[in-house]
Amino acid sequence: MVRSGPLGEKLGSDHALRPGEVLGAVDVGSNAVRLKLVRLLDDGSFDPLHQERDPVRPGEGIWHTGSMGPDVLDRLVAALSRYAGICRAEGARHVRAVATSAVREAKNKDDIVARVRDECGLELEVISGREEARLIGLGVLRGMPESARSLLVDIGGGSTEVVRGLGEEPAELWSIPLGAVRLSEIFEPKPRATRERLVAMRRFAQRVVAETLPARIKDAPKFAIGSSGTVRAVCAFAAPPGAAHTTGEHLSRAVEALFAMRPAERRKRFDAQRAEVVVAGAVILESFVHHLRLAGVTAVDGGLKEGLLVDLVRRGEQRRVDPLLSEAVVVAGRRFSFDEAHALHTRDVALKLFDRLDRVHGLPTDARLILEVAAVLHDVGALVSRSRHHKHSAYLIDNMDLPGISDRERELAALVARFHRRSPPAKDHPALAGLNVVERRVVRGLTTLLRVADGSDHGRRQPVRDVDVRSTASSTFLRLIVDKNAVVDDWDHEVERSLFRSCFGRALTLEFARTAARRRQR
Repeated sequence: MVRSGPLGEKLGSDHALRPGEVLGAVDVGSNAVRLKLVRLLDDGSFDPLHQERDPVRPGEGIWHTGSMGPDVLDRLVAALSRYAGICRAEGARHVRAVATSAVREAKNKDDIVARVRDECGLELEVISGREEARLIGLGVLRGMPESARSLLVDIGGGSTEVVRGLGEEPAELWSIPLGAVRLSEIFEPKPRATRERLVAMRRFAQRVVAETLPARIKDAPKFAIGSSGTVRAVCAFAAPPGAAHTTGEHLSRAVEALFAMRPAERRKRFDAQRAEVVVAGAVILESFVHHLRLAGVTAVDGGLKEGLLVDLVRRGEQRRVDPLLSEAVVVAGRRFSFDEAHALHTRDVALKLFDRLDRVHGLPTDARLILEVAAVLHDVGALVSRSRHHKHSAYLIDNMDLPGISDRERELAALVARFHRRSPPAKDHPALAGLNVVERRVVRGLTTLLRVADGSDHGRRQPVRDVDVRSTASSTFLRLIVDKNAVVDDWDHEVERSLFRSCFGRALTLEFARTAARRRQR
């Protein structure tokens, strides 16, 4: 049975999957929109059911005007309405739809998302560049041997994603604000392109790549793998007959050959829309290979759609821990010179509270990652202002690029950090006005746990080693276990007690104890 309401994986959704279920992935890129439907098999593999691609060109004009134009939006809504209808007709219970570079840079992205939800019945997530890279990595690296080292490049319409992989897992992520459509629009094509234009395009691409990627990526192989239609088209054109890969020398020759062609000649070799951007795509791939001094690139199938399907399966298994997100959050905190010892202590205590109070708070499993982000980064705003650091922390978190959570989840993490001190999040607080019932409950519940965890390190000495929980229908007793000689600073936790009762319907009793942690009791 198809769930009511807009299609899409939302906070608190039942992500559990069963063999035989139909899964859907929708990719709103800068050059085209794509749909892929599969059936989940017993062994976890996918049986393809349906696939479509529409050359809507969502990025058309965005890098000149800053917004998606009405005609483009009409085309996008028409395509996504059809996709949503196909998903419902096929009985797809789990669908994830994401938008990448073009929509995330459009000034009217909120209007785009709202119209897609209202007219198509589809929840469209606008994902960050690094999240896009993570998902592409999941799709392309699936099935790799555990010890395999990979370097992946995916050239889209608005951005290029680079992934260093270990086995099936993305290990490092980069997103370069340079794609085939964007580069083509920056250097607007003329009826007959000039040599000066090609030189300028190459220099521009080389500079952007050099500013974004390190000169050497540790543990990366000398041969990269390339995904996306642009990479496959360029590699197929550039590689010698019978060769499985293309080298930097082959790419440079291909750039010259493609540039020398008239538009009509390129349209004979490629589809009409690919022909318009293939020179720019070749220039970007050439810059990437030369910058990293690679031996070559091999084009492969797979990409964002496949990554979305893999991510749906992973969400269905258990979405509690994401090592890549955990590392990215700590790295983000270091950029703002945060108190790392306090932040990690607060995180550890907060997550123990979340796990051991699961029957008390009743929050969705997804919320654990939101709590982790908020706990690690709750004090980063202190670099701006100590007295108002909670508000600055919220702003900074809301504008971070964090792979592993959606933009909406990051916004909720920012709100949790916003309320970790001073006034708690009252039900009618204006900051919660745009949240639905589940999101409002998550923000208030996670704020309660974070305030307790933060207060447990009031003196910034990291005294808590474990948490002991006992709970009844009307009350919860927390013992914070500390080392025998630990110095513990008392804090007035009356606000936390009141918020705990308001959120969870139980009285809270809290104490520090200098004893070994007892076995957890319910």
